[in-house]
Amino acid sequence: MSKPILISHFAIFIFQVSAHSAPNVLFIAVDDLRPALACYGDPIAITPNIDRLASRGTVFNRAYCQLAVCGPSRLSLLSGRRPDTIQVWDLKSHFRETFPDLVTLPQHFKNNGYYTRSIGKIYHGSGAPMKDPPSWSEEALYDSGRKHEWRYASKENRAVVTLKRSSTEAEDVSDNTFVDGLVCDAAEAALTTFKETRKSFFLGVGFRKPHLPFVAPKKYWDLYKRKDIPKPVSNSHPKEAPEFALRTWNEIEGYTDIPKNLNEISPAKIQELRHGYYACISYIDTLIGRILDRLDELELTDKTIIFFWGDHGFHLGEQGLWTKANNYELAARVPLILSVPGQKSKGNTSNALVELVDVYPTLSDLCGLPLSPKLEGLSIKPLLEDPNRPWKSAAFNQYPRDYTAVKHTRHGDVMGYSIRTERFRYVQWREWISGKALVHELYDQQTDPNEMTNLAGHPEYASTLIQHQRQLDAGWESAIPTE
Repeated sequence: MSKPILISHFAIFIFQVSAHSAPNVLFIAVDDLRPALACYGDPIAITPNIDRLASRGTVFNRAYCQLAVCGPSRLSLLSGRRPDTIQVWDLKSHFRETFPDLVTLPQHFKNNGYYTRSIGKIYHGSGAPMKDPPSWSEEALYDSGRKHEWRYASKENRAVVTLKRSSTEAEDVSDNTFVDGLVCDAAEAALTTFKETRKSFFLGVGFRKPHLPFVAPKKYWDLYKRKDIPKPVSNSHPKEAPEFALRTWNEIEGYTDIPKNLNEISPAKIQELRHGYYACISYIDTLIGRILDRLDELELTDKTIIFFWGDHGFHLGEQGLWTKANNYELAARVPLILSVPGQKSKGNTSNALVELVDVYPTLSDLCGLPLSPKLEGLSIKPLLEDPNRPWKSAAFNQYPRDYTAVKHTRHGDVMGYSIRTERFRYVQWREWISGKALVHELYDQQTDPNEMTNLAGHPEYASTLIQHQRQLDAGWESAIPTE
């Protein structure tokens, strides 16, 4: 039997790496960004700069996070391990509590001669999980972005210093009014310094928008006409879905203009929120464009791998849900774009199933760095050469719930384990202590792409359900392609 290809030793190298030609890495993270981008086929999004990056790289159309909330998703990616391995399922935990000697992705680059920097939100954005000094060559900058004056611009919203005021805001202010503009400035300055020092670098740049509140300078709101923004394709919960799957995260609740009962958000307010989300995306797109321009000006583009990613998806009223924190496609699917110097095939889209846990081995592979056998992902470098080659048979994600509390603690009482295959999404809700399967979900992406009917109890899908149960039980290694 053929052995799984854990790293792409057999792939044709896109470029030859040597001590003097090792590429730099620009690692761009965007918070709460679903693939609402023109390069992903969104007809509304105005994202010329991210599209420019896509035109010289590869767009991965079916990329998935491992747990759809920022802390666990980011720590999984940066550690190269899945949430159950690093024992991080909530926003308060850090993998160093359990694995103090684990070598992170940026730390691995630092250990191999790179100068590593973090500007903006790379790890989780507050508390202990936002910090990881071993990862960086110098102290992280703007890793905390909760200053009130960075979140709002209007006099009304700034008058009361609290985390949540209005859910949207469109003031006529400059890009640098908010923390993301300051992050962009610092990233441009860092690139200039790297050019002067000629150090090989790993630069993490993390933008917080389009995270709530949907606040962006007015000029980005003005790019869109609200009447042209599509309404949610669905606004009711999926039929026959279990209560575990449909919980709110209590994230949008608490803003002064949002009712406690989310079912009472008016159609006009829904459209305002959706408008604000797109405005924030265009705001971030402009900032990313500035960084790409600076790379070009410094003649660093041809020496730099650019990796662009979102930490999880986002609901904007679809399925009667808001924000993230569930196992559905809109929460689990993320944008992922990779551009590599000397890439022969540019502007392509791959429909291969890939995961954020694949990022660590991929960037290491592309830069010729050694790989730990403990990594739980697969280098996607071969897909740059052939985006349509056979690949993983499933992507894995999960989300926990407590029996009663809205927000879980650690692994919760029940864990929803999910796989996304070529056609289906399957979720199995297991009691954590006993491991007993309590309830199942099955959605047919071909006939029901909006995941509005749970087919797990339908007799005609019984064999499909059993097949997906077996694949989930077999684990992530079983999904890896063979030679």
